Amino acid sequence: MQLGIWTPLPHTIRPEPEIDRAVADLSTPGQGLATDRSYAFARDVVLLAEAMGFDITLVAERLVAPDLEAWVVSSALAVETSRIRIMCAVHPGIFNPQLTAKMGASIDRLSGGRFLVNVVPGRRSHEFALYGNNSWIGGDDGEDRYARVDEFIRLMKAMWTEENFSFDGKFYRAESATMITKPMCLPHPPVYAASGDDRGKAIIARECDLWFANYEPGIDAYESNAVQMAADIKEMQARAAAHGRTIGFGVSTHVACGEDIDALVADARALENDPQHNVAIKALGAGLIGSPQTIADRIRRYEDMGLTCLMLQFHPMKDGLKIFGDKVLPLIGR
Repeated sequence: MQLGIWTPLPHTIRPEPEIDRAVADLSTPGQGLATDRSYAFARDVVLLAEAMGFDITLVAERLVAPDLEAWVVSSALAVETSRIRIMCAVHPGIFNPQLTAKMGASIDRLSGGRFLVNVVPGRRSHEFALYGNNSWIGGDDGEDRYARVDEFIRLMKAMWTEENFSFDGKFYRAESATMITKPMCLPHPPVYAASGDDRGKAIIARECDLWFANYEPGIDAYESNAVQMAADIKEMQARAAAHGRTIGFGVSTHVACGEDIDALVADARALENDPQHNVAIKALGAGLIGSPQTIADRIRRYEDMGLTCLMLQFHPMKDGLKIFGDKVLPLIGR
């Protein structure tokens, strides 16, 4: 199983002192250090994860937030790391597939073939209004949104793998297209995506290399989530097999490890009741909260059901990562 870690950008993790200081810098013109605090924090965590043997780091994209731009951060991490793979998120409709392919090939070259892309359909209409020139289409359930994602992935992959090709879609077009700068990773950088909608899952089964499984929020939902994820993985395996393909399966989750179970549960309950941290609340549903042995046992269960990638985050980020490395990694043979 691949182990991944979220690159800790301000919008992706719970507040902690260094991130609070970084947000103050990022939000204030002219204020900051020679190396941006948020980047330095993210770099240090990713380098620590790399030293522990983690395989992937996810650089999430949030455009309306006090964050550095994800593709810029990914480029910087590509040259500061040596082994961990860099997965950058992209929103079709804000970025186009041709430019994404060129940027992806560039990061792949900078990193020696370690680039992956996470295609995110996007649900934040205000980001599309500002950064995509009002490119939000179809709402949350619109056919056009999935059609655009489908075209985006197919054209991006063609830019990496084909010569002198044409593409005539509803949203994207290319004539006699060839991208001279090719990626190192063959046949192309892996494409990861998440969707709980049948239209999105159909695209992922046909075009992508890994599907991030869905689950319900809340620490009490672990058992039912695990059962449902096992069924969903079998369904997606069948979808991919219908196209003569096999794909990987991942889950993003918060991890809280320790021996004081009552304190861990109390903290999780407090988080569930805090509406400001809805992303972290959802991430509790995978159930990686408890003693090192409990977490190791649940990771093995996920691996047995077919999961091939865990994308993890901690709080506090560095301390939680160190505890996971010291206490859990040996129990799962890492």
